[in-house]
Amino acid sequence: MKQYFVVEEAHEGLRLDVYLTHIIENIPSRSFVKKLIDNQSVTVNGKQAKTKYKVMAGDKVEVNLDSNVLGPQYLTAQKMELDIFYEDPDIVIINKPVDLTVHPAAGSHRGTLVNALVGKFEELSDINGPVRPGIVHRLDKDTSGLIVIAKTNVAHARLARQFEKHTVVKRYVARVEGIVQFDQGMINAPIGRHQKYYDQRRIVEEGQGQKAVTLYQVLKRFKKSTLMALYPQTGRTHQLRLHMKHLGHPILGDGKYGRKESFPRLALHAQSIALTHPITKQHIEFSCPLPTTFSTPGPPAGEAGVGEAGKRN
Repeated sequence: MKQYFVVEEAHEGLRLDVYLTHIIENIPSRSFVKKLIDNQSVTVNGKQAKTKYKVMAGDKVEVNLDSNVLGPQYLTAQKMELDIFYEDPDIVIINKPVDLTVHPAAGSHRGTLVNALVGKFEELSDINGPVRPGIVHRLDKDTSGLIVIAKTNVAHARLARQFEKHTVVKRYVARVEGIVQFDQGMINAPIGRHQKYYDQRRIVEEGQGQKAVTLYQVLKRFKKSTLMALYPQTGRTHQLRLHMKHLGHPILGDGKYGRKESFPRLALHAQSIALTHPITKQHIEFSCPLPTTFSTPGPPAGEAGVGEAGKRN
């Protein structure tokens, strides 16, 4: 899989390895990037470049991620318990637990959902490459809830098209800091890469970054926090976490954009998903239980509910 980037003015002067660490999603470390460059998997303006090369605005950078830096030799089938919500010959719906990484990355080749999928199913799609079999979309390691897995390439391609067209309806439930004032609303704030931290994103000015829209609805207000339903209309990295922070109510337990100590875990759960079955064309919808700590008085300590707002769609 090749990725192409054009260096923006904001990144001019960065070393090539630093730049790529910022710009490529899910890159685990700068040493991983250095290995890519050393393996001649990176070119700048069509030529091989050195790690220390300082990028200039307008440079065209090509990265080949199909190299052996992270290949199928690292993918080990593992026997792991999976909460399978639904299964047929074409797709699987799994309720992913918190703290489970979806797919392997450099330095982390075991204990992921993909390792469990390979150990469980005889057939999985390979459209996303040999180290991401079946993976059509993803959830952060710290987010629990429903994820769709494709068994066949036909199912994968048709599901991916639905995600691209934003016809898949996803409902997340989050518990956030503070009392959200309005019962429902919309957050329209574009998201761009963080200029300092490669594993974070930031809200940027209109016309920059990627368009990001989230609808929200208050479910219950506690004394110091609010339970909310979140409906992402776009699928940007860390979108819900950033939008809640932008609203002034970061998600509890968020170590990147809020306060990790405010909750035992990231209080974000992918509760339901609705889509068109890629083969039968029928509308299907699944919903899983909410973690009990989200909706009962608990951390922050001593809270009590002060009423409910909003109904589940």
